[in-house]
Amino acid sequence: MGIFSFFSREKKQDLDKGLEKTKSSFFGKLSKAIVGKSVVDDEVLDNLEEILVTSDVGVETTLKIIDRIQQRVSRDKYLGTSELNRMLREEITTLLGENSGDHLIQGFDFPARELPYVIMVVGVNGVGKTTTIGKLAYQFKAAGKTVILGAADTFRAAAVSQLEIWAERVGVTCISQGMGADPASVAFDTLKSAIARKADVVIIDTAGRLHNKVNLMNELSKIKKVMQKLLPDAPNEILLVLDASTGQNAIEQARQFTAATEVNALALTKLDGTAKGGVVIGVSDQFKIPVKYIGIGEKMTDLQPFVREEFVDSLFS
Repeated sequence: MGIFSFFSREKKQDLDKGLEKTKSSFFGKLSKAIVGKSVVDDEVLDNLEEILVTSDVGVETTLKIIDRIQQRVSRDKYLGTSELNRMLREEITTLLGENSGDHLIQGFDFPARELPYVIMVVGVNGVGKTTTIGKLAYQFKAAGKTVILGAADTFRAAAVSQLEIWAERVGVTCISQGMGADPASVAFDTLKSAIARKADVVIIDTAGRLHNKVNLMNELSKIKKVMQKLLPDAPNEILLVLDASTGQNAIEQARQFTAATEVNALALTKLDGTAKGGVVIGVSDQFKIPVKYIGIGEKMTDLQPFVREEFVDSLFS
């Protein structure tokens, strides 16, 4: 099964449905751009560039894709517009493959470990961070893993209570100290409890404030340092959650958080409600960070592991 082992027929259908708005918007524009054209010329490439930018792929990534296609057209001379989809598909797959995240645990069912796998989740309020944590906990538990959550977003009472509600709904443990507690202390207690209970996965929620980057950086650094007193490699994963429907704003958030901490994985939420799914390609390419999960609906199982071949196949099918 390999990389496609995550995908049942039902999950593939969910992915196709979740990307429908992006697909309809993108290919609607592309069809209009090449109507009456038989070869990929400068005008077609200019139109394609505009389509990619307006689909929130981002300027830098768009120029990279256009340059690669231009090189192929110059080399092969007679490539027609009928082959443009294939070229686009191949170049996007290649781009996403350059940030594969092979160092991270893939999927939800991973080999047994002696120590817990620690995920620290970051992202601004409103992007679906708490919901993503809940869905992660659900799917890890469904795969037979023991999960403990840490409510270290202690600056909002709602954040603590929401995580506790999710933990109860999923049936996992949540360690919390209430609003106003020291986030690093919560993270330390969570990890200590996870080690004692031989838990498989620890997921630490953190505050989603960007108005003061220095404070955010200091806070996240402190959380990492106290966890490393117990586990030198913790956290194994710093997962940045972004709302795909915000398009270029998601890229700006990625810029802020990658400057504040060592993000090494991305989760893009709310893809089912937007035509801006191109941001998945842009944010991965611009920051050289692998997209690990995508959110394509409200169901618990609608947070899917990101498999680039499946994503591109759904986008171009």
